[in-house]
Amino acid sequence: MSRTRTALLAALALVAGASGTALAVTSGDTGVAAVPCTVDYKVQNQWDTGFTAAVTITNNSAAKTSWSLKWSYAGNQKVTSGWNARISQSGTAVTAANESYNGTLATGGSASFGFQGTYSGTNAVPATFTLDGVTCNVDGGGPTDPGPTDPGTPGTRVDNPYAGAKVYVNPEWSANAAAEPGGSRISNQPTGVWLDRVAAISGAGGKMGLRAHLDEALKQKGSGELAVQLVIYDLPGRDCAALASNGEFGPTDIDKYKTQYIDPIAAILADSKYASLRIVTTVELDSLPNLVTNVSPRNTATPNCDTMKANGNYVKGVGYALNKLGDVPNVYNYVDAGHHGWLGWDDNFSATVQTIKQAATAEGATVSDVHGFITNTANYSALKEPYFTINDSVNGKSVRESKWVDWNRYVDELSYAQAFRQEAVSQGFPSGVGMLIDTSRNGWGGSARPTGPGAMTDVNTYVDGGRIDRRLNTGNWCNQAGAGLGERPQASPAAGIDAYVWIKPPGESDGASSAIPNDEGKGFDRMCDPTYTGNPRNNNNMSGALPNAPLSGHWFSAQFQELMKNANPAL
Repeated sequence: MSRTRTALLAALALVAGASGTALAVTSGDTGVAAVPCTVDYKVQNQWDTGFTAAVTITNNSAAKTSWSLKWSYAGNQKVTSGWNARISQSGTAVTAANESYNGTLATGGSASFGFQGTYSGTNAVPATFTLDGVTCNVDGGGPTDPGPTDPGTPGTRVDNPYAGAKVYVNPEWSANAAAEPGGSRISNQPTGVWLDRVAAISGAGGKMGLRAHLDEALKQKGSGELAVQLVIYDLPGRDCAALASNGEFGPTDIDKYKTQYIDPIAAILADSKYASLRIVTTVELDSLPNLVTNVSPRNTATPNCDTMKANGNYVKGVGYALNKLGDVPNVYNYVDAGHHGWLGWDDNFSATVQTIKQAATAEGATVSDVHGFITNTANYSALKEPYFTINDSVNGKSVRESKWVDWNRYVDELSYAQAFRQEAVSQGFPSGVGMLIDTSRNGWGGSARPTGPGAMTDVNTYVDGGRIDRRLNTGNWCNQAGAGLGERPQASPAAGIDAYVWIKPPGESDGASSAIPNDEGKGFDRMCDPTYTGNPRNNNNMSGALPNAPLSGHWFSAQFQELMKNANPAL
């Protein structure tokens, strides 16, 4: 990351103020003199269907007697009225031109205007602004992004690997999706490539290995930029709180993990042949948070997690992976940060960041080896709950007291991810770290989706009647009935968020509904059994799992069809 640009943006952030702000700056390391304009786009108020925004333009180029600012929305936002500028919109493209009384912009001068708009779904901050045709790159509170004139050079990291880049479409997943009725509607979406055992590196069972995927990525890349998403997932004693994705290495096999798994991956990624790719690694999902939530003396503890905390091999393994992979200049490490329904409670939240930092400073790693964090991977937590907030109350009782929220600090992934980023920075991670949110299965559309808040009878009817996440409990994680595809993958969708991603490929099972003998080291977890009545981790609710599911990672046609049927935004 450019330290000059980081310092510049930190200074500009003092001007920007609250979250929901986008700062537009130019790329390059030549200091403030190289910044032709800054744009402070601030969402001031937001409600279920509308919002107001304030925009301030600062001109750092030659003086102007008139100006025109343009941007495009990623969603369906519509400007309905404005003030202090003449605002027009065509499709997603918006133009704001000066009024007769505020057209003069001296060098260093500013002009401000505001507007009211409507939206549904996600009200993402615009990704790019142009002032009189000059592009200003946007930082939404997370890592800064190179613009069209600064795409990055091979072997050097950009601030957001998703900005200005295509993302690799796994041809194996794409073929499975396209073979399903209606699947061609999403078969061109980018998904993660899961390296979940040593054999996946070279290719197992006729599947493509890592080099084959990277070679295909070079073909898809063409002359532009392309990001490849890899899942690093084979820790010793993997998945200590569940059984569906237990791995091939035992709790003490840390040396095998290093030499047989991480070292070969790092060697392939370091091949100069692949230096032009932006390689995004999501590092060891569902690992470090288990050392916080599922160890003694908690009632959710498991013997396996106690073992992994005591021997330190999760911390050592993640640290080693971050160090070795972080040595490759075009690799971007994102560490798993669970999801709000797992870590959003006071006694989990800060402690998880502390544990991740412990790993990020082990085995030769430093916090600079962490480019960001990823939430909600292989989970179903809603991106945004539109009909209630954590600050609501009914008859004097807080939403936090409802059975669904259960004293959590967050009700959805976007608010959780943004808060997690702030906590990480406060604990010493670089100020430019960004967040990824997996939206592959958190759309919760279909006929069961509420269209407004629940009844104000009591706090439970209010929350249960208005929540779009229809699970029985946020602890339910396996092949959830009623789930739908969420937001499509996109870069820079909101403040502090590098991208919405589909790391978990829709249609690949979370785990088998019943025990299935296999040579992949995968066990049977009752949370994948639709008849299971639960455990302390899901407050003893039914599992909510679909029946007849295959082993984790195997194609599950019924789930894929359900996800398409309940997609939100709809297909």
